Amino acid sequence: MLERLNEEKVFKDPVHRYIHVRYRLIWELIGTKEFQRLRRVRQLGTTYLTFHGAEHSRFSHSLGVYEIVRRINEIFSQYDGWNEENRLLSMCAALLHDVGHGPFSHSFEKVFGFDHEDFTRMVILGDTEINQILRKVSASFPEEVADVIAKTHDNKLVVSLISSQIDADRMDYLLRDAYFTGVSYGQFDIERILRVMRPGDDQIVIKQSGMHAVEDYIMSRYQMYWQIYFHPVTRSAEVILSKILHRAKKLYLEGYSFKHEPKHFHSLFKENISLEDFLKLDESVVMFYFQIWQEEDDPILRDLCERFMNRRLFKYVEFNPMEKMNDWRELYDSFKEAGIDPDYYLEVDSSSDLPYDFYRPGEEEERLPIHLLKPGGDLRELSRESEVVEAISGKKRTDHKLYYPADIIMQGNTKATRRIRSLLQLD
Repeated sequence: MLERLNEEKVFKDPVHRYIHVRYRLIWELIGTKEFQRLRRVRQLGTTYLTFHGAEHSRFSHSLGVYEIVRRINEIFSQYDGWNEENRLLSMCAALLHDVGHGPFSHSFEKVFGFDHEDFTRMVILGDTEINQILRKVSASFPEEVADVIAKTHDNKLVVSLISSQIDADRMDYLLRDAYFTGVSYGQFDIERILRVMRPGDDQIVIKQSGMHAVEDYIMSRYQMYWQIYFHPVTRSAEVILSKILHRAKKLYLEGYSFKHEPKHFHSLFKENISLEDFLKLDESVVMFYFQIWQEEDDPILRDLCERFMNRRLFKYVEFNPMEKMNDWRELYDSFKEAGIDPDYYLEVDSSSDLPYDFYRPGEEEERLPIHLLKPGGDLRELSRESEVVEAISGKKRTDHKLYYPADIIMQGNTKATRRIRSLLQLD
């Protein structure tokens, strides 16, 4: 279980400088085909079409989360109750937390109605190389790792390292995504945060003296969501990606004869995908089909794929459908009248984020707050001590955009297209 490698292995990393591997179990997990598949799944999906440097993978992110947890383990090892079993369990969960992600993960999940966390559990517990290696520890160890990732494990402290409002997952993706998109918003002092982390009874706590570093981290997260993750151009690419998948699925179920049969998608379109079929899907496979579907006879599938592959994206305007229901109906009908299928060329996309919150009595959603450890040993919830965090705590921001093909609308000169331009204020 705790066998060390004869010589430490390292990965050179642009975010953490080096990622250190000392346990044989971790090294063997990294070498499995299920983990290596993450090299072929981008961390930020379609964001590379907005920020050209965002080509990094879930493989590098997973290594980064592991490295942060490894470092936290070194800090925690000096405290009573933190043993080698906790160390190995937390590092395995950190390494494998994203192993169930599919290509363009969140877009795929919305279209086909599955959750990457379910597939993560299936990879860890199923007939896989990862499962075989974890079982070398014990027959129950795969279940323990899966439970930590699912946040159902009895050891809540270990869970909080992977999933909380200040966890290794968030810390790595903020720093990594900021680095590869070339922005400064996601930068925060991770060295300081790690130095002031302490093991609480059932979650990580932060020394009072580290409050300002945590404030910086929370504001970095807030900025990254609105400047990077919810960028309207990225969302436009996601809209087109989703429309391609919806169209291909509809054609398949209607018996359409593809020039290039999408055999990799068959079980996905039938909504009975097996773990074996799921693990064959990565972004290189998806992009192969998008490339060849540019030659399909179906004009909608052909056009959407050409738009995605050549970054001819939809334009957007601010549009809240709850406030403009009549305009939405008129737009939808006008698109139909103009011969532009609104089911594929008109979409309202909404994004919302809650930068930080604490549990409020009467609310169903569980939120694990960030606690500050006072010099006397008392714990205080972060927003009770920080005016900066109090100002944004519990404040949910939502943004609505309407996406449409400006090129088609601007070229048209019918009564319907003129009406569309007027409704979208394009004239």
